[in-house]
Amino acid sequence: MPIVEGVTARRFEGTRGGSEHYLAVQAPAGLSLDEQIGAVEQRYAAACAALGLGPETGVFRRVFLTDAQNQTEAVTASALANAASPVALSIVQQPPLPGSKIALLAYHVAGGAPMVKRRLSRRHLLIERNGLRHLWSTRLCAGASHTPSATTTQTRAVFGELIGTLAAQNATLREHCVRTWLYIKDVDVFYQDMVDSRRELFAEHGLTGETHYIASTGIEGACADRYDLVSMDAYSGLDLAGAQVSYLNDLDRLCLTKDYNVTFERGTRVAYADRAQFFISGTASIDAAGRIVHPGDVMRQLDRALANVDALLRSGGGTLDDMMHLIVYLRDPADFAVVDSYLRERFADLPIVVVQGAVCRPGWLVEVEGIGIGAIDEPGLPGF
Repeated sequence: MPIVEGVTARRFEGTRGGSEHYLAVQAPAGLSLDEQIGAVEQRYAAACAALGLGPETGVFRRVFLTDAQNQTEAVTASALANAASPVALSIVQQPPLPGSKIALLAYHVAGGAPMVKRRLSRRHLLIERNGLRHLWSTRLCAGASHTPSATTTQTRAVFGELIGTLAAQNATLREHCVRTWLYIKDVDVFYQDMVDSRRELFAEHGLTGETHYIASTGIEGACADRYDLVSMDAYSGLDLAGAQVSYLNDLDRLCLTKDYNVTFERGTRVAYADRAQFFISGTASIDAAGRIVHPGDVMRQLDRALANVDALLRSGGGTLDDMMHLIVYLRDPADFAVVDSYLRERFADLPIVVVQGAVCRPGWLVEVEGIGIGAIDEPGLPGF
């Protein structure tokens, strides 16, 4: 059952590094934007109070909107953006289903070592905890110019800002960026240009098929600026040791992405003394040859996508039971009712946000992603 009306939450309690919490907050439909924002604020605050999560525990919030151009200003003026303690705030136009104007996914860390937050800029929040630095970068876009530019130019711009911020912290894209979320306006048209530009940029920074890539989702989405074709969120671990990081795949079920000339990891595992975090990339109904499985059947595609996620997790010692949240992207909102019913039955208490978002191939009707955390005992690794 939801912890409060409209909120589902999941917690991982570590033995050495405190607890991690994910919360999904839905808004009641049929209200004005301001009323829905107010409802999300109230539900979120009530859930945090029930879980004992003070403002200082907040790390990251992603707000999903139906119309970012017209709604972002109201969100940035709300308590979701102006908490007593800074958080990394992502705002993306991906209409929440079944029909609200806004939904929220939030991440909190409580207990264990003290957490110190420092805002490097509006777009970058640095968190220091247990001697380790974590960089959350949100709302990276080229919108400051307010003029049209090519997808390839914008892709380089958003990665360029991340690369520059990492360099200022003596970190690099190759060694320290764990996860990116790329939002492409009209993904059916502009996705390939983003892919081509990213591949070239990655090669310049030593990210190749012989080294590794970065876990990622490339999906339909938009930010508040009308001319932005590409925007991005990212998470980077600035003090990661090589022994902490490994990459997830099951070659009996999924091919390497480089096999069809795309440059991202299916998933990345980051290990600490008492936990392994699983960053699962956007995963669809694909087989070991890179082909779409079950074309035209959204439910069979969803089953295959979830089975692929399970296989990725198992390759790193986890299972679907370790998932802390899911984001489910649907090309056709008419599929929501059947998909939602299935998800509620199979994952009753898992924070899930379902949004309208076309996947990078038109034949894929659904894609899923998320973050998992599993208990491990590796005292030689850093604490979280």
